[in-house]
Amino acid sequence: MEDDYVKTVCFLLLEFHAYQCVCVCLSALSGSYMKSTITQLERRFDIPSYLIGVIDGSFEIGNLLVIAFVSYFGAKLHRPKIIAVGCVLMSIGTFIIALPHFIIGRYEFETSVRWVVNSTLNPSPCRPDSPGNLTEDGTLPQVPASGCESESNLSMWIYVLLGNVLRGIGETPVQPLGISYIDDFATEENAALYVGCVQTISVVGPVFGYLLGSLCAKIYVDIGFVKMETITITPSDSRWVGAWWLGYLIAGVITLLSAIPFWFLPRSLPVPGPEVPEKCTPEQTSFIKGSPLLKHKYSADEHTSFIEMAKDFVPTLRTLLAHPVYLVYLCVTIIQLNSLIGMVTYKPKYIEQHFRQSASKANFLMGVINIPAVALGMFSGGLLMKRLKLNIMGAAKFAFGTSLIGYILSLFFFAMSCENAKVAGVTLSYDKISYDKHLLFTDCNSKCVCSSSDWDPVCGENGVTYVSPCLAGCTTSAGSGKNTVFSNCSCVGVAGNFTASTGHCPQKDDCDRMFPYFLALSVITSFIISLGGTPGYMLLIRCIKPQLKSLALGFHALATRTLAGIPAPIYFGAIIDTTCLKWGQKRCGGIGACRIYNTTAYRLYLHMYYSVFCESLFLISPNSQFTMQPLKKKYQLGNVTCTDYCKTVLF
Repeated sequence: MEDDYVKTVCFLLLEFHAYQCVCVCLSALSGSYMKSTITQLERRFDIPSYLIGVIDGSFEIGNLLVIAFVSYFGAKLHRPKIIAVGCVLMSIGTFIIALPHFIIGRYEFETSVRWVVNSTLNPSPCRPDSPGNLTEDGTLPQVPASGCESESNLSMWIYVLLGNVLRGIGETPVQPLGISYIDDFATEENAALYVGCVQTISVVGPVFGYLLGSLCAKIYVDIGFVKMETITITPSDSRWVGAWWLGYLIAGVITLLSAIPFWFLPRSLPVPGPEVPEKCTPEQTSFIKGSPLLKHKYSADEHTSFIEMAKDFVPTLRTLLAHPVYLVYLCVTIIQLNSLIGMVTYKPKYIEQHFRQSASKANFLMGVINIPAVALGMFSGGLLMKRLKLNIMGAAKFAFGTSLIGYILSLFFFAMSCENAKVAGVTLSYDKISYDKHLLFTDCNSKCVCSSSDWDPVCGENGVTYVSPCLAGCTTSAGSGKNTVFSNCSCVGVAGNFTASTGHCPQKDDCDRMFPYFLALSVITSFIISLGGTPGYMLLIRCIKPQLKSLALGFHALATRTLAGIPAPIYFGAIIDTTCLKWGQKRCGGIGACRIYNTTAYRLYLHMYYSVFCESLFLISPNSQFTMQPLKKKYQLGNVTCTDYCKTVLF
């Protein structure tokens, strides 16, 4: 009879574990797809990077609103059904994110190229000088486009933000309630492996998210509504916007379907006998206060009224925060995640801008190279913890070692650089001698009436990119669409008979040589850092009372998302904005998305802030040793004091 109970428990546990993995995978897929579309959203809604950081951080705001209560009350209610409700909310949120595409007009980008059937001669890009039409600085006056009266006050990106908030609310119960449910009914020796599998799946999900983002980035945003032969830009152009909305529709449908199995799972699993060990180890009795015998498994069948649970919430939270090891671990992960979240959020964009890759290729590389390395590291960390039978001290030392090695390797990113793209008047002067971002207008285009806000790059025969055909001094053009050729470009050559073609010049020799080394180092660093992920997570679970497990996991997620998940994308985005050399112009006036960055400053600022956070992570240990000194006698770990242990955890 007892064997039947064991088989039933194993079957239901594996069934829940499978559904949990699918749910976590889809949640991670949606999150990574959001990060893969940040450049598409910037260009579609004409917003800067810091505002994209606000949108990305809104997911964490949704978590912040409910995570503490869901983690606390959810542990005492029907956890599988709460997870099912979360999946439904995530699905609705992704549909709301895609909504703006269907209620706004078609995407319009700046271009002087026209699609004309059976035409060999187009109007001159360089219009003749007419002083009466110029402003005081010699440029064209900015006239708002028609229809701006109805569009200027309507910011469609708000729908994306609100949908992401709802998606964050729905994702709240998935991790803390799911992991605590697994840990409550799994054997102690298998718990680390189960949690490692869930953590691995949470990293595998982004693989599909980035691959989906790569596919959608190749498809034009208004596919099905416009004739593709009339589109004069390519996916490598900084004005290109892919079908960002398509991936959200796909993710929303699949997430909605994943909610169905959770409605049929039991509130708790049958347990054949008590799971209380006869004797606790010195580590367990030291870390779990007031527990002479460790009651590892927590019964979810203890029916308590809602009022009683509410009254007990504040004292329980106070008890949790009074735990020194938990508090130290919380501070460490907040610092570490500030650097990791900021870097991961803008890594595809960094690959696009610094190494001049298309958004599709950047997302593809993130999905097939970088993310699998993280997944392998997470799984390997859980497997090593089980094989080596690491205790709490061993897990802390292991996590420290991987973080330190990863930090040292990340310093080599500073040396992997590419030169700025050669853009006349932006990164170098028209004489190709010096850098001056203010000299868009010079003698060679003085006879043309050009707009300084336009971004319609053309590649001259001299290998230099010009902001627009007008600023290149081109007087004639032939052909149509992508095959348009501009001629008699006075800024391209002194003779005035040089030509220019649409798009950027392909200046990628130095980047092509450096890019493989960047990818290799990125993979190695990601793998080593992620090795310590599962041991660190098991440290969090094992150093607290079983009754506080769900609350501890939930509050950990709450704190890290509040102090890292929300602010990190915003200030990293603001830092990136400071490196912009040429801003786009909104259709109705105002600054839009950035068109070109100073890649040297971009690289230095991004990696500098990442290194500062990593360094502060290691420098915090002397202060923690001073803080934990009074606890030295109270928490003994065999021959190791709690002070020494906390020092190890901080490292």
